[in-house]
Amino acid sequence: MNTPAEIAKNYVGIGKGKVNTPPLKLFILGIMAGIFIGIGGIAYEMATATIGGALGKLVGACMFPAGLALVLIAGSELFTGNCLLVIPLLEGEVKFSGVLKNWVFVYLGNFAGSSLLAFLVAFGHSPSLLDKGLLDVVMSVAAGKVALSFGDAVFRGIVCNMMVCLAVWMSFAGKTVASKIAGLYFPIMIFVMAGFEHSIANMYYLMVGIFSNSIYGVGNTAVNLGAALTKNLLPVTLGNLIGGAAIGIVYWYLYLKGTKKD
Repeated sequence: MNTPAEIAKNYVGIGKGKVNTPPLKLFILGIMAGIFIGIGGIAYEMATATIGGALGKLVGACMFPAGLALVLIAGSELFTGNCLLVIPLLEGEVKFSGVLKNWVFVYLGNFAGSSLLAFLVAFGHSPSLLDKGLLDVVMSVAAGKVALSFGDAVFRGIVCNMMVCLAVWMSFAGKTVASKIAGLYFPIMIFVMAGFEHSIANMYYLMVGIFSNSIYGVGNTAVNLGAALTKNLLPVTLGNLIGGAAIGIVYWYLYLKGTKKD
């Protein structure tokens, strides 16, 4: 495996590549990641609807890491993982304008990909499965997310992206596909089990809820685009930025600050 010091050193080069990627490619790669994380969301909601109760949520949490595995193995750009770009930024290898460009285009791509997948799922009438049991779960998840207080959403977002960035970090320790998946698996499973808030996963959960609300005439007025953006995505994204950047800052300080550059 790569040691933590080697991961930190390697990520400087990885981060420079991310920052130097053209905006259009970043956006398209972001779309792919939005779809991949949404696939993890589908698995979580299907398990919850099929099995039900705490066991259903546990099984769903065990399946959700497939989303990040797709992101890291198949190739795409995920906003939450890219919060680690503070590492090459602190090393002076990239400019903040480049990091900001990456975050903006990747975030917009993630939203587009998540929304596209949600549209296909909802308008393909997949929520009708299990005698509309899946619809109940879809609406329950979306309603729960817009019902969070701003503070709760921020704090849950902080812890979530600490775990996501640790999962990404651990995946970089591996030198094979199997070891990379093994590294990312448990932090992602745990954050889903604990109910922490991931902005990109929430894009799928909220958009499929909004589309289903309209298609099936559920009549849940709380689940709407305005609430999704202001009551969940805004505070959760803020929390994700704080949590992810904190992990990057700590590992930069521990393994790169004061060391000799190649």
